[in-house]
Amino acid sequence: MPIETVETLVVGGGQAGLALSAHLSRHGLPHLVLERHRIAERWRSERWDSLVANGPAWHDRFPPLEFAGLHPDAFASKDGIADYFETFARQIAAPIRCGVEVTEVRQSPDGPVFRVETSEGVVEAMNVVAATGPFQRPLIPAVVPEEAGLFQTHSNAYRNPGQLPEGAVLVIGAGSSGTQIADELLRAGRRVYLSVGPHDRPPRRYRGHDFVWWLGTLGKWDAKAVAPGMEHVTIAVSGARGGETIDFRRLARQGMTLLGRAESFADGVMRFAPDLARNIARGDANYLSVLDEADAYVARHGLDLPEEPEARLIGPDPDCLRDPILALDLKGAGVTSIVWATGYALDFGWLKVDAFDDKGRPVHQRGVSRVPGLYFLGLPWLSRRASAFIWGVWTDAEHLADRIAANPRPSDDGALAVPLGQSV
Repeated sequence: MPIETVETLVVGGGQAGLALSAHLSRHGLPHLVLERHRIAERWRSERWDSLVANGPAWHDRFPPLEFAGLHPDAFASKDGIADYFETFARQIAAPIRCGVEVTEVRQSPDGPVFRVETSEGVVEAMNVVAATGPFQRPLIPAVVPEEAGLFQTHSNAYRNPGQLPEGAVLVIGAGSSGTQIADELLRAGRRVYLSVGPHDRPPRRYRGHDFVWWLGTLGKWDAKAVAPGMEHVTIAVSGARGGETIDFRRLARQGMTLLGRAESFADGVMRFAPDLARNIARGDANYLSVLDEADAYVARHGLDLPEEPEARLIGPDPDCLRDPILALDLKGAGVTSIVWATGYALDFGWLKVDAFDDKGRPVHQRGVSRVPGLYFLGLPWLSRRASAFIWGVWTDAEHLADRIAANPRPSDDGALAVPLGQSV
């Protein structure tokens, strides 16, 4: 079978791959995007049914394309987001092939090219961009063994309350996904226990603006690195029901039982750290700090924005916060299911190149790896806090496309790669 050659191969047809394709096309650079499933597949098949974007439509998009038929302040559904990316791919005429999996990438011994093994044959590329995003391998801690007889699923496989067996549910992880899933289960009439770790919980809206506007105005999306001690802090925010501030005290008043971080399991009993009050207080402090910074910004710039003193009201502590449960007999509590909203790990097992540190993390400078011609895109904190989000990846993609355009890589005989679609 002839080997296809291409100047730049982009692995992944989600938001990162499509953003890069648009910028490469702007430069007139030949490239190919390979996607193992459908465009934006994870939005379709690895999210729960009722999920909507956590940011409003005016914000969670690429600059060249708005959401059709959606109010700018509304929150797009998961299928609406997938459709948006498919529309964008058609608009830019992205050279994308779906249903093609990249299984291995190695540097060729015959020259400065990469040999890429795919499910449809071999491709040689001068540049390879790993644009597979941050949600690669779901993490389920090895805490509760299968023989415990509980239904266990990761948030990426959860779809709706009817999927779970009858009984109470323990949700572990109180970032955006875990909190929204726990809330949905509670509204469906389930008994719900929610394990809450360190988190940020910004206001959904304040003084007439969505929190994403405030984070941009206050320069927080442009933060260059994670603050010390914040590496494992999740953000709890929701676009459900038109968007709302996550309030754990409200959830507890409605019947949800809050717990600290899950630590261990033995003899049918799950044990939790005595850190619930501290985690809730830390989330409250984060919430109030955003209000403080917003108020200071309004005063400094003399903006005419309505005051919201009621936003600072913090409700009373519920019983589960004042007298936290440190050990829960799951059978005695009627728990039959555990939903692990515990995040993801990166998985670059298909990249057989020396581009990683001893913990398997990509070594790069704003997406440019130490291996000539190899780039990363769509990762958290690639260049700033916004990097893993739709609007943030657009800027990172522009930078990488500019870099690729400014640094064409010659083949071993001094010529550039064969144009897209040709074979040797």
